[in-house]
Amino acid sequence: MAPASHAAVPDSVSGALDVPKPGTTAQLIHDIQELFKPRVTTMVVVTGWAGFYLGSMQSGISSLQRGLLDTLFGIALVSAGASALNQSIERKSDARMKRTADRPLAAGRFPLAVGVLAGLGALALGAGWLALHTNLLTVALALLTAFTYVAIYTPLKRLTTLATFIGAFPGAMGPLLGWTAARDRIEWPAVALFAILFVWQFPHFMAISWMYRAEYGKAGIKMLPVVQPDGWSTVIEALVYAVVMIPVSLAPWYLGMTGVTYAVIAAILGLFYLAYTIRFAGILRTTDEARSRMLARDLLKVSVIYLPLLMTALMLCAIAKH
Repeated sequence: MAPASHAAVPDSVSGALDVPKPGTTAQLIHDIQELFKPRVTTMVVVTGWAGFYLGSMQSGISSLQRGLLDTLFGIALVSAGASALNQSIERKSDARMKRTADRPLAAGRFPLAVGVLAGLGALALGAGWLALHTNLLTVALALLTAFTYVAIYTPLKRLTTLATFIGAFPGAMGPLLGWTAARDRIEWPAVALFAILFVWQFPHFMAISWMYRAEYGKAGIKMLPVVQPDGWSTVIEALVYAVVMIPVSLAPWYLGMTGVTYAVIAAILGLFYLAYTIRFAGILRTTDEARSRMLARDLLKVSVIYLPLLMTALMLCAIAKH
């Protein structure tokens, strides 16, 4: 008798092979990505690239060099490590919010030890890589950024609304790290790049905090709309920084980094950002939660569009030094 073409695998054999359930590998890959906050890391890397590019232009050399890749790799590792440590600390509050409850540590798919070891490992590897391929100033700034984000900003979120202001410092370090990697010094153009990222964050964060204020309140996080739910302080802070964003975005032109074309583009983009921030003030005049969220979401979308457009214009219009 001819043997069957598809013999069944005995249960004892399949058990010995310990075949993973369908989707397990995909879930693991997804969880690893989420642990390192790919969106945040990508933004840090992109702004770091802008800083390196502009620093190289200031030196009169091309940014298309091995040093660029080494710098961005090191920055990405440090950012990823800080993100993993942040999630390790916030795993309980993340579990209380719908938007973060599925993160691997919050959902319990990763134990705390995995998050801490992954964070410290990535942080150490990134700092070591930057030490080998850039300079000590960049390493020191990268470690200071991670420390401020993990050890100061993260625990402070449960205590005071000032955490948002403090968190804006590590959030703005990307272009400064790129600049120092290229130039090995902090200069006024680098400070201007830092200031652009610093100021940009406030309307962006006010929109996010308003959209998710109920979840933040449930998790015990002291965002401005949670502590002062009438919305006035949220709107005022967003408007003040949106107004300040216009002259700050023109700082590279003041410093001779770009020509007048950039100044015109930056002014137009700044007015556009301000217009949507003024529109966001409509949350004070509506009791419709759906409309309120829509106004906040629109400002959030515009903020996400505004920054890459501004940085692209800055890089395209940069004047190379000779």
